[in-house]
Amino acid sequence: MAASRLDKEMEEILLHIKQNHNFLLSGGAGSGKTYSLVQTLRQISIFYPNVQIACITYTNAAAVEIMNRANIANLRVSTIHDFLWENISLFPNDLRSTLVDLVNMEDGGIRKPDQDEQFLLSNDVAVQYKEYVRLSNGEISHDEVLLLANEMYKKYPKLCDILNDKYPFIFVDEYQDASPLVIDILLNYLQTSKHKNIIGFFGDSMQSIYDEKGVGDIEGYVSKGIVHKIEKTQNRRNPKAVIKLANKLRIDGLVQKESDDIDAPNMVQGKLKEGTIRFLYSCNTDLSAIKKSKWCEGWDFNDSKQTKELRLTHNLIASEAGFNELMQIYDNDPIFKFKKEFKKAAEQKHYVIAENTTVDEAIKGMDWKYERGQNAGKQHLEVLLEGKGVKVLYDYIKAWSYEKFSQIYMDKDSLIDDKVEIEGMVVREAKRDYLIQHLFKIQDIIFLYKNRMFNELLLKTQVRIVVNNDKVRLVDNIERLLAMENESIGTIIDFADQVGLCKKDDKFLSFVEKNEYLYWRVQQVKYVELQNLYKYLEGYTPFSTQHKIKGLEYENVLVLLENGGWSNYNFEYLFNKQILSTLSKAKQATYPRILGRTKKLFYVCVTRAKDNLVVFYPNPTNDVLKGATELFGAKNCINLDEENTCH
Repeated sequence: MAASRLDKEMEEILLHIKQNHNFLLSGGAGSGKTYSLVQTLRQISIFYPNVQIACITYTNAAAVEIMNRANIANLRVSTIHDFLWENISLFPNDLRSTLVDLVNMEDGGIRKPDQDEQFLLSNDVAVQYKEYVRLSNGEISHDEVLLLANEMYKKYPKLCDILNDKYPFIFVDEYQDASPLVIDILLNYLQTSKHKNIIGFFGDSMQSIYDEKGVGDIEGYVSKGIVHKIEKTQNRRNPKAVIKLANKLRIDGLVQKESDDIDAPNMVQGKLKEGTIRFLYSCNTDLSAIKKSKWCEGWDFNDSKQTKELRLTHNLIASEAGFNELMQIYDNDPIFKFKKEFKKAAEQKHYVIAENTTVDEAIKGMDWKYERGQNAGKQHLEVLLEGKGVKVLYDYIKAWSYEKFSQIYMDKDSLIDDKVEIEGMVVREAKRDYLIQHLFKIQDIIFLYKNRMFNELLLKTQVRIVVNNDKVRLVDNIERLLAMENESIGTIIDFADQVGLCKKDDKFLSFVEKNEYLYWRVQQVKYVELQNLYKYLEGYTPFSTQHKIKGLEYENVLVLLENGGWSNYNFEYLFNKQILSTLSKAKQATYPRILGRTKKLFYVCVTRAKDNLVVFYPNPTNDVLKGATELFGAKNCINLDEENTCH
């Protein structure tokens, strides 16, 4: 491509490369960041045909997509885990000693198989990267690879020299979802080497909706001059109304504008599409009424490629999608809720619980009665046991030590935390608990078998295929598994372990040991519920949450703003500018972080719309309506109960 035909951002990137600068291409939704990445790779290949270029993505599918689009010989595209493993595995002795050191460190991030003994690994055991963890065999998984790589590049400067020499250019796609451990390696450890290379980042800090787990932004490195920032301001996806709304939400100073490409998808006859945005509100939360209203006229909610209905929470979806019992366990378990309430009451009453006291003794030993309401005068335990089916749950734990009881923990994010997709490809894997991860491994095997993906299936199972009878036995075991969907989850786990399809590894066994009550509850649920959860989270149902759609786009988007008990997001914060003064000191301290997350999540939602956007907020306060008017405009705020604009 001739230099005169390069866009402005591409020219800036090439100038920074010529000056040996690390750089960041920051672009908003629909700006064409992946296109710029591919163009950069091609240009580097032309100018430096004999050097190796590394491009880091987050899945193999994304790696293949970029490799095919770039179509150049001197490019190595891989997932971040594969990239790091490929380089640190060349030094097996250092790898082994670093693993041993990390496991034995108090804050090394890797749990010892036996807390009472020093962890050792003999010199004849090679460290291997697997999908499961068995430390005694030297087998590690994704999380350990990041920790190991970070420690090794910090500990051995020579590794930094070798990596910089091997790859004079390293580019990171969707950098905002990268682990801080990876950013440490690239912008701290590699920078100390006398052998220099260039690091290029592509992404958007406003789309870091998982910023508690990803790096979020690298502005600190930009301000120090370690990274040079380039802004890509054109928007090729959204209509004018959505671009205007999205610009009000950005907190990084980047202002998007219409594309100067008359053939961009959001242009019609050389002009930017106007589009529509609506903020609907009502006392009635009947979604069918919203979908049938004139504001969604012509929308086909049965066509998930054209129209999308987005929700923050999975709770409303769980019943329809068929995994309600699992959701109730993780999100509404009466024993876990009771434990939290009791601990709080015990602290307030300065109630001292002696060592080796049982749960039943501890609870009955404290005078804990309701002071008001319909249960006034009743003991809390008495009310708890009135609940349907709760006595069986309480009987299971009442003889436990209070200490063990106090450690019961459940979090619905551990069940339904979802992957992030960019342009249909996974760029961030889900962070579910090890029990759900283990069950998804089993379901992956079923999925691969049903879809005749036999090569992938053989890689996924832990069965050795030596002779033909091994294949026959494998097929027979999977067929038996297929017939067991109405069996309990515990039965499925035991069967898959016994026949070698999916062994109970260190992480699984450790999780069960630490979460006995949760496992006891989950293992009784029918496996078909897990299959329904799998179908939902893997995108095989028409339902979607607001986290699933980053990078995707639809003609029509309906966003339902309901907090659903989440503590990381609060939509009232987004619209109500007066709320800060009404919050407690504790909530005031977390307000900026929660507001930032909420803005980013809302930004991702609204920028999915290629034509029409409808946002529904149930029962808003007057202060919320004022904020909505500022964002959407008075004429676009619709009271469904009165069909009047808000004032």
